Amino acid sequence: MDIKRMASSLLARVIMAIILGIACSFFLPEALARIFITFNGLFSQFLGFFVPVLIFALITPAIAGLGRGAGKWLAITTAVAYASTILSGLLAYGVARGVYPRLLSGERLDTGVSDIEAGALSPYFTVEMPPPMELMSALLLAFCLGVAMATMKADRLYNATRELEQIVMKVVGSFIVPLLPLFIFGMFLNLGMNGNLVDTLVAFGKVLVLATAMTLVYLILQFLLAGALTGTNPLRALRTMLPAYGTALGTASSAATIPVTYRAVRSNGVASSVAGFVVPLCAMIHLAGSMMKLTLFAFAIVYMAGMDVSVGLAVGFIFMLGITMIAAPGVPGGGVMAAVALLSSMLGFGEDQVALMIAAYIAIDSFGTAANVTGDGAIALIINKFARGDLPEREPGGEDLGAGLTEAAEPAGRA
Repeated sequence: MDIKRMASSLLARVIMAIILGIACSFFLPEALARIFITFNGLFSQFLGFFVPVLIFALITPAIAGLGRGAGKWLAITTAVAYASTILSGLLAYGVARGVYPRLLSGERLDTGVSDIEAGALSPYFTVEMPPPMELMSALLLAFCLGVAMATMKADRLYNATRELEQIVMKVVGSFIVPLLPLFIFGMFLNLGMNGNLVDTLVAFGKVLVLATAMTLVYLILQFLLAGALTGTNPLRALRTMLPAYGTALGTASSAATIPVTYRAVRSNGVASSVAGFVVPLCAMIHLAGSMMKLTLFAFAIVYMAGMDVSVGLAVGFIFMLGITMIAAPGVPGGGVMAAVALLSSMLGFGEDQVALMIAAYIAIDSFGTAANVTGDGAIALIINKFARGDLPEREPGGEDLGAGLTEAAEPAGRA
């Protein structure tokens, strides 16, 4: 599967769905519109059912696979990548609290049907689809089994979880992703017929610009820190990573950008042993750019909808999101799919608010991915400073230490 073609095709379909949803809201009969609202309700119920399964199926083999890596530097690199992702989310939340009262002053978001005339845009019927387990249960079970498999070298169970992962990704790629544009079409159709469309688009345009700018600011901060720790010129190192940034903009995939990221990291003076280890690992677990976008968009919805989310709950959401985002690189369309259950269970998002998140996230998916892979270069510089002597150097053209890790960690559905 061509990831670049898949990513661009999904984005094109989402954009088309938004345009068609807006256009159809001006003339579509109410009776026909309610068919799409009914589909949205069913699809949202299915997402609530499936996401805990998705989290368990992706995170379990990921954790088990991490335990088979290069000892202490695997743990250290994972901790650095996770810390970078969490700091990105905390920074985004701090910016949201400080900026949104002015940036979104007077903006209000109402994607529901409570204020529409009786019977308008309500679904014809609904079907309850209770999930097989709660999100927290899925996370705890995934961690317990993953750590146990890594410790006991349980190859048969590990292979079974890898097969489950492939099955789940087949459902994602063949069922969920193709239906996302229709889901988003229904949401924008609802917004248009609700009378909330213009306000929502204006408000989200502001947040989109802020999110794109903040990912660039965070990249500069990452390389300033890496430069301070390693004595490297941060601006030169960041400039060297630009080919990886540009490639990720086109592919919207950290995995597909690995060869370019590797070459850029090597050009920054990182040892081949360190680059071959850090780059493929961080392509899976370092998601600072995606975290930045998700947090800014999520709390924009929280602010505009007038929802009551305490600081403690917000911080807890960010830490939990950092864990569930491990699954994000394997899900076409970005980390928002892995975050759906958290948005609903912790922040109280409704189905239309989740649909808004999906649409907004996919609209600038490439910018988050580009920030992810470029930031991998900063982590590689830091790890190279302290771990170079512990990882055996390889000859040019020799076996890539990261190749096996990439193959083991990369979920089915990537090309």
